[in-house]
Amino acid sequence: MFLPTSGAMDLKKIPAGVVPRAAALVVLGIVFTAGVTWAASRGVPKIGALPPIETVAAPTPIVVPDVRREAFVFAKGTLEDDGFAWRVVGKVHGFASNTVIAQSPAPGTKVYDTGAPLVRLKLSRNSTYGQRGLAEDASPYAATAIAPAETVDTTPTVTAPTTTMSVTTETTTTTAPATTTAPTTTTAPTTTTAPQRTAAPPKRVASGSTAAWPKTRPPAFVVAGAKTEPLDEMPLTNRAQMLGRWLAAHPTRTTANVRYWLYQNAWVVTGAKFGWWHGADALRTLIAVDRHADAVWGIGTQSADVAAQALSYVEAKSKS
Repeated sequence: MFLPTSGAMDLKKIPAGVVPRAAALVVLGIVFTAGVTWAASRGVPKIGALPPIETVAAPTPIVVPDVRREAFVFAKGTLEDDGFAWRVVGKVHGFASNTVIAQSPAPGTKVYDTGAPLVRLKLSRNSTYGQRGLAEDASPYAATAIAPAETVDTTPTVTAPTTTMSVTTETTTTTAPATTTAPTTTTAPTTTTAPQRTAAPPKRVASGSTAAWPKTRPPAFVVAGAKTEPLDEMPLTNRAQMLGRWLAAHPTRTTANVRYWLYQNAWVVTGAKFGWWHGADALRTLIAVDRHADAVWGIGTQSADVAAQALSYVEAKSKS
């Protein structure tokens, strides 16, 4: 509405209520213009813009090793080194010299690293060496579920929630223009990851560089069907010496420490009885270590006796 700017005007001829309405419209226009100017200065977010997509690297499968026909003491060591937990099933228990005759999952199976995927072992009794020492039927750390690599779904899923935006204006006589609904926004794709990994199993030996280990290790004697000495492992003499240093650094008797000590004992004794390089020397060192364990922990006499019996066997076999 425009008011005359020139000439005389009789205000009495203006209908009642026109002036107040005109003033209200002017004030509303000023408020609306000020609001638009403030929003422009603050920066209006772009409606419908997607946040950056966070990419998740695909998990890498690990392969179940083949430990069949291995002495149990070596089979469980292989599994632990590869990040697996193990459990003995069946009537034959986990004595060091017993032999693995079956495993589940099968060798070569690809599974996701869930922490310590469980491998079940079935053993047969070794009548040649007998069942001495303590049986171990489960790994010293908690096992986690097997998740075959083929069954984990990594397909991205997209959800589309609807968001709206509205503007309300409080007035007395005039309503603001109708607002429009903002465009529908789509959330960024979410990726389903493989099962979460729990605490990792401990490595059985901190063996250092393999460069200094002899690559030629002639056996003291040959046992038919026995595992040959693995050249990627430290020699038995180094292992026995390492165990002595480890014991000096772990004077507290704990369940984990005792398990580790028994495991190293079983490795040295079994390897020596298989005729591995310098087995007799390793057993002599081991006997001293076990006697020291008895002095600091209060246990070790039985292990020292087992090592002494093995030493007699190895010395007799070496002379024959």
